[in-house]
This record gives sequence, structure tokens and C-alpha cells, in this order.
Amino acid sequence: MPDGREEAVGAAAKRHSPRNERAKQIAALVGAGTGRRWVGVYEVTAREVVNLAWSGPAPPTHPRFPAEQGLTGAAIRARETVVSNDVARNPRYLTTLASTGSEMIVPVFVGGRVVGTLDVEDEIPDAFSGDNRRLFERVAREMSPLYE
Repeated sequence: MPDGREEAVGAAAKRHSPRNERAKQIAALVGAGTGRRWVGVYEVTAREVVNLAWSGPAPPTHPRFPAEQGLTGAAIRARETVVSNDVARNPRYLTTLASTGSEMIVPVFVGGRVVGTLDVEDEIPDAFSGDNRRLFERVAREMSPLYE
């Protein structure tokens, strides 16, 4: 996904196809383009977070959960990216896969409101750097048409 290929995510988000199909394509693009083991695309409502699509070895353990829970809830409240490079030591982590070592949650904004999140997981601890954060934040910006 480096070198501007995140624009493919923007093109997928803008397609004239059902939202769930666009979300699946985005999750697959992000997973394949970055080599990350698990990627989830979520919608954020006033009360809950709902998985729209995922790419990886298994579906999310929590396909919907209260908007204040987990690392996702922390990202929504803070209105910024949350990174846990050691989820085993982070009590906020809601397990998707037992073998996850690191997770990054990036909020997606429309009109200044958090409307979704990009959830990226890796099996190793310390998997996410500042460069990764900047990349996934650009990807999340490209995702906003999915929620409009």
C-alpha cells in the first residue's frame, strides 16, 4: 500500500456498488497491500460499532459491540488513532484472534464526526511504527466516501 496505492481504497469507497461489497474490497486491498494478517472495516453509530467487512483468517469475535469498549472505544473518544504494540498487556484489547500481537485502530471522519474505523492487526508485537500510522491514517481518509 505504500507509494500512493491507498488511492485504490478511495476508488473502491466511491464505487456505485452495495456498501458491504465496497467494504469487503477495502479490507482486502488493505490486507494485501500491507501484508497485515487481519483488517476490519467498521461503522460507528451513537451506541455501537458494527463490522462491515474483514479480511484475514477468521471473522471478528466481536462483530458488534458498545461504542465505548476496547481500543476502538478509546480511538472514538480521543478522535485519533490508537496503537497497541502489545495487546497481551493491554486490558482494552477485545480479542479478535488469540494470536494477535499488535493492533491499530484508525477513526474515519465525515463532517467532523467519527463514522467508522479501520482496524489493523498483526501477529507480532511492536508491528506498527509511526510510518505505519501515517499510512493507515491516509487510508482512513480515503475510506470516508464509504460512509457518505
